[in-house]
This record gives sequence, structure tokens and C-alpha cells, in this order.
Amino acid sequence: MKQFLSLLLLLALCSGADAQTAPAFWSDIVAFKKQDSAGPAPARPILFVGSSSFTRWTDLQQYFPGYPVLNRGFGGSTLKDVIRYSYDVVLPYRPKQVLVYCGENDLASADSISAEEVTLRFRTLFGIIRTNLPDAHIAFVSIKPSPSRASIQPKVRAANAAIRKFLKRHRRTAFIDIYDAMLDANGNMRASLYVADRLHMTPEGYAIWQRIIGPHLLK
Repeated sequence: MKQFLSLLLLLALCSGADAQTAPAFWSDIVAFKKQDSAGPAPARPILFVGSSSFTRWTDLQQYFPGYPVLNRGFGGSTLKDVIRYSYDVVLPYRPKQVLVYCGENDLASADSISAEEVTLRFRTLFGIIRTNLPDAHIAFVSIKPSPSRASIQPKVRAANAAIRKFLKRHRRTAFIDIYDAMLDANGNMRASLYVADRLHMTPEGYAIWQRIIGPHLLK
């Protein structure tokens, strides 16, 4: 009952849609539910959830063979969206580990969200997961240095630092830092790691993520 009431509250707080309109990303959630109906998800998976950097990692299993990975990223999402749908795309799977990549879209939004607000949103999501899945390991993949979003990099670095500090205070957590590894020797963004939009990654970018994320995955 507590989970049900909490879900109603989150929907009321987070959704800006009226009663006649499906909330943003609902079609993605329906697609996930259809996938689950067609074939069961791995038991106690390692769940990847967040925005398009995960959504576009369509061959995730090939990067992490032998691990029960499950990708529930939905492109364009913010942390508010992941909070809204946490009872659909996180909790039902009872994952042993949750990896979150989200917050970049929040910082780049027209509303000019601050690093402090992104940190607060992540802490809210963390609280939902930890309350309902107390044994789950929770990891945050740092927000990446996207060339198309060069102007928000001070906020990106501030949000990464604040979330790292927050996670250090909690057990069964990890801050997975991919930021510096995606810069060149002079600290500049590497355009070769991104496709033409200078936002989404090439296989070379994902290979860097594989190398850094892999050691953090639970056996």
C-alpha cells in the first residue's frame, strides 16, 4: 500500500500532463512492458536505467557477456522522468544492482536546471530505490563531456562532484567516473567519440565505458 500511495504522489508531483494526455515517455514504458510479457527479464538483473546514452547501447549484453544485464534506458529522459517511472522500470525487476546514467538532459534543459537541483533529483531517486530495495547496489555513471553541450560543462562537473560526495556517505554504492577518460591529453573533448550530433557516442566511446564500468559490475 505504501508503494502504491508513493507512486500516486510521484505521478502527481512529476507529471505535467493533463488527464487526456499520456505522460511523456509512456510509449517507451508500454514497450518495456510488452518486452517483459514476451519473455521474462533476467532474475535479479544488473539494471541500466536513464537517458539516451543507455538507450542507444543496444548491444549492451555483448559488452558485458556473462552478466545478467537489462537495459531500461529511455532516450531524452531526465531524472524527473526516471523518478516518475521508477515503479515501472526499476523496482519490479528487483535488481541486485542499478546503474543510473541521467542528469545531462536536466542540465541542458531550457529551464536552466542547476547542479544542485540535479543532485537533489538523484538523491530522490536514490531514496526510492534504497527504501524499496535495501540490498541493491546503486551506481551513478558520471555525466559525460558532450561537445554539443560545452557551455554547461561547469554545471556537469559540479553535479558529478556533488553526487560523488553524496554516494561516498552510503554503503553499497559506486560513482563510476567516465568523464576524464573521454578527454584528450590536454583535457579537451574528443569529437571522435561522438556521432554527428556531438552528443551521442560512437562504439569507441562505448568501449571506454565498457572498460571503466566493467569492474564495478556485481558477479
